[in-house]
Amino acid sequence: MLSIRHLPDYLVNQIAAGEVIERPAAALKELVENAIDAGATLVEVDLRDGGKSLIRVRDNGSGMLRQDLEACIERHATSKLNDDDLVNIQHLGFRGEALPSIGSVARLTITTRHKDEDSGWTLCVEGGKKSTTTPAPHPKGTSVEVRDLFYATPARLKFLKTDRAEYSAIKDMLNRIAMANPSISFHLSHNDMNGMKLDAYSLPFEESRQKRLGDILGSDFVKNSVPLDVMRDYVRISGFAGLPSFDKGSAQHQFLFVNGRPVRDKLLIGCVRAAYSDLMPRDRHPVVAIYVDVPPEEVDVNVHPAKAEVRFRDAGLIRGAIISALKHALIVGGQATSSTISRFALGSFKPQTSMPSLPFSRGHYSTSSSGYGNLAERMEQSYAPLMQPAPSARAEIQTPEIASHESYPLGAPRAQLHENYIIAQTPDGIVLVDQHAAHERLVYERLKAQMKEGQLAAQSLLVPEIIDMDDGRVQALCEKSDLFCKLGLEIEPFGPGCLAIRTTPSLLGHRLDAKKLVLDIADELEEHGASAILEEKINAVLSTMACHGSVRSGRRMNVDEMDALLRQMEATENSGYCNHGRPTYIHLSLKDIEKLFQRR
Repeated sequence: MLSIRHLPDYLVNQIAAGEVIERPAAALKELVENAIDAGATLVEVDLRDGGKSLIRVRDNGSGMLRQDLEACIERHATSKLNDDDLVNIQHLGFRGEALPSIGSVARLTITTRHKDEDSGWTLCVEGGKKSTTTPAPHPKGTSVEVRDLFYATPARLKFLKTDRAEYSAIKDMLNRIAMANPSISFHLSHNDMNGMKLDAYSLPFEESRQKRLGDILGSDFVKNSVPLDVMRDYVRISGFAGLPSFDKGSAQHQFLFVNGRPVRDKLLIGCVRAAYSDLMPRDRHPVVAIYVDVPPEEVDVNVHPAKAEVRFRDAGLIRGAIISALKHALIVGGQATSSTISRFALGSFKPQTSMPSLPFSRGHYSTSSSGYGNLAERMEQSYAPLMQPAPSARAEIQTPEIASHESYPLGAPRAQLHENYIIAQTPDGIVLVDQHAAHERLVYERLKAQMKEGQLAAQSLLVPEIIDMDDGRVQALCEKSDLFCKLGLEIEPFGPGCLAIRTTPSLLGHRLDAKKLVLDIADELEEHGASAILEEKINAVLSTMACHGSVRSGRRMNVDEMDALLRQMEATENSGYCNHGRPTYIHLSLKDIEKLFQRR
């Protein structure tokens, strides 16, 4: 048996680099966070070959003294933990691992000048071997140059992706950091080509952050999102939530921050999914930028080497605050649909570039004077079928009361098209409503309200379902028994390490796999401290019921029915979207309509 030995420092650092510096984006993240911690207002990044050949970061921060420069490349040497308190962390970095890890697998050069000194110093580290510090000219701040990343560990190079993929990961990472720091300028170049230029804003923080989000996510996001600003106990939730109709095909456009730190946390992602659960299809994802601010002692950022995940002391409070903040914001903006939908609708209209074939021109007629004398009559006869109201488009006479509703948000009904679409007129345009989708949302919200008013009907199992599970999981589930009972699921302990299921929700039918449902709930409770699975399943059933119980496509509605539908939509939460996330109406402004006819 081999004896235990201490590994050399360079090998320890290379092992650490495998956790902290897995790719160029991770190395750059550490360097940029160091610049921010140093008080920089300008961070410039130069790259070559996706960061594989060169990563250079220059900042105008406070810089370092000579002794600090020599210490910063030592493992676990940091200036960010003055009192050895790993609970009350005030900086982005604190481990003291990044620079020694980078220096062990690359050619690292650091040049710096402290704000109180007239000259700077430089230091090189190659494959873990340090040089001595020497004087060097440099403006106030620090420049860090990383060349030939992973040259000392060639096996790591095989796991890197293409230059384009690595550059894309770097840009995404830098965008996320920039979203949390609108008062800092970020400039990025790749292979001597400009890749990003985000200048700092000196406006109030909230305004600066909104403008920075617009710079990165585009003006469409700002126009199609609702603001978040909720305080619950010691938790503040702020940022912007995209409208459900402004959705994407992946969750890559969800930006989450905790105390200014970009994170990819499962709890936060789950909160976003739960808040949008009945507002969009499951295969679509919202665009959000959510900022969670809590006292440092209430969150543990020391659970992952790359600091990408966090743990909250009271995960239930955080989850509740985020979901309620999102739902409240979406309810406030529930009448709105994405402006991109209206633009797409307008773009679908194409001006007629040539005259269509007219009915009276398809045949032959005499060009004699007597033929011309009958031209008006023949035109009237030819156009008569076109002027008759088609079966799929109906307009009804309005009462004076309904006509006065034009000033309402969704306007006054004017006509029904194809027995499915309601045309309403507003002072500044028209609204096109999908009657089935709109009524489906109204029925769904009523069913949910009825469920909240009392206990959901439950069906008793002839033989209780017995599940073997860990005592801790049994206890966690039983602590939520009152909530589950309200939703029709009755559970209770059944001896050591066992749980009995006595009733299940009637809405979910007799084919429900009760054991799988409870195990899924236990998994979610263990991971997030809360469960939305049961409620999601019930909501899915309610959604199906609403679909079958709503006004169907193809049904003719009179003007009173159309008006009643519009007024109910205005009074119902989330009425801008059906249960499946489709928009219930589209607003076209009069100004845009007139542009189609070149009237302006």
